[in-house]
Amino acid sequence: MSQSWLVASGKGGVGKSMVTAALGMALAKRKMQCCCVDADLGLRDLDMVLNMHNKVVYDMLDVARKECKLKYALINHPQYGNLSLLPASQNGSSKSLDGAEYSRIIEKLKKRFAYVITDAPAGLERGLRNLIPASDHCLLVVTPDDVAIRDAERVLALMDEEQKPRPLLVVNRVVEDMVVKDEMYSPQTVANALDVPLLGYVPEDRAVLSAMKRHECFMEVDCPAAQAMDRICQRFLGEFVPMPVIRKKRSFFGWVQA
Repeated sequence: MSQSWLVASGKGGVGKSMVTAALGMALAKRKMQCCCVDADLGLRDLDMVLNMHNKVVYDMLDVARKECKLKYALINHPQYGNLSLLPASQNGSSKSLDGAEYSRIIEKLKKRFAYVITDAPAGLERGLRNLIPASDHCLLVVTPDDVAIRDAERVLALMDEEQKPRPLLVVNRVVEDMVVKDEMYSPQTVANALDVPLLGYVPEDRAVLSAMKRHECFMEVDCPAAQAMDRICQRFLGEFVPMPVIRKKRSFFGWVQA
């Protein structure tokens, strides 16, 4: 059965677009039919992250206004035929698309794709609230800091109001050395604070920024972040994959990171 997932955070800058694109690409590599939806109207990002920005002709608002059919707005990934993108409009805003129109678009996409993954806008206003009713599940992306955790709690409250299932958590930009030194919250500590299941964490990785500079997804590079997203994708699909443990181990010279 097709599923629609909302990738949300509350706080901006935590890596929602990165996680959305990486998860979509990881699913496509596993031959899953997947569509990434950029719902951040006015701030189109996913097309750039997926290196598909030169292919955008129509966007979500064109579909909502019935100025084009959905199939004409969808863009196929040049390398992974199972992955498609529905781009956002750079000229619109959250007021340009109501919840009913978004739900109609999502229902059409679910007839064509096994997974529909929507990159939600930051904040808690109308843009996010319109997306929740049409979403079957939520993936909460948080960085290990108090501000991101507090904002994520507000997203959880909105999900509870709509009686949606408890979100799964991805903790992004984890600096393992800082966790070992107790200078940063561990991923499990963040999950415990929010009382949500931990799907996985993505370590801080320079390869991510390097790929973004080339307008590519870091999933094309063999790097720690890509390996982490592959494990997250496996758990997302219900496979059992042990969670890497960030801990110290004893060496001849003292305690070092495992």
